[in-house]
Amino acid sequence: MKIFIFTRKSLFISFFVISIIILIFICKFSSSLAIELSGNNKLSNDSMNEITNLTKGKEKIAYLTFDDGPSLVTPKILDILSKEDVKASFFVIGKYVEARPEIVKRAYEEGHYIANHTYSHNNSILYKSSESFTNEIKKTDIAIGNAIGIDGYSSLIFRFPNGFMSPQYKAKKKEMAKLLSQMNYTYIDWNCLNNDSIKKYTSSQLLNNLKKSSKNKDTLVILMHDTKDVSNSSLVLEDSIQYLKSQGYSFRNFYSIINNLK
Repeated sequence: MKIFIFTRKSLFISFFVISIIILIFICKFSSSLAIELSGNNKLSNDSMNEITNLTKGKEKIAYLTFDDGPSLVTPKILDILSKEDVKASFFVIGKYVEARPEIVKRAYEEGHYIANHTYSHNNSILYKSSESFTNEIKKTDIAIGNAIGIDGYSSLIFRFPNGFMSPQYKAKKKEMAKLLSQMNYTYIDWNCLNNDSIKKYTSSQLLNNLKKSSKNKDTLVILMHDTKDVSNSSLVLEDSIQYLKSQGYSFRNFYSIINNLK
């Protein structure tokens, strides 16, 4: 029978080797996530169709989405999401990403999906031409990529300012939707909201708006804003999440859909 004697030196070497193996594993995991979100990949037809028909789903799933950030409110929202163990999707504005890249980096590293909501959020610029529309998307993706450290980042999912369903610029939106498809992008609106961008509401009013908007619906794509320009959803976010959980909803973000890439 062989007897193994572990010296302090051998224990140190063993610990060092194990640490290197763990580090390599972490790096490989991070790289795979980066590849998922690079422009080298394409959304599968299944993923495209699932996103297009998301609000027709019959499961009680809530996709919590935040528009128009990052702002100084976003870290508080991230704190609440972490506390509630909820992963959300953030439709960010490129110029604000450039101003607050550390917030976007934190959101990404905590498992939230970073989607594209144009660079300027200015319709007169966005719809000026096909080139201008494309540029607004590309500049935002570059800003996100710089913030999170991924070259060639592609958000894959877009939200039109004011939503595709809005009658404003309807003809232009239909035209640009074709461009999005050529860029390997899809877009999504929402079927539930608390009206935090409509007018100044109290926290209880925001929660009631959400309750009314979600009534008798299965899969929810919820619109909120991580700003306080009109109403501040961060003040009622925790109560909103707890209400939806009490109604039997589970939470997902768009990573659960785009994991089937070409």
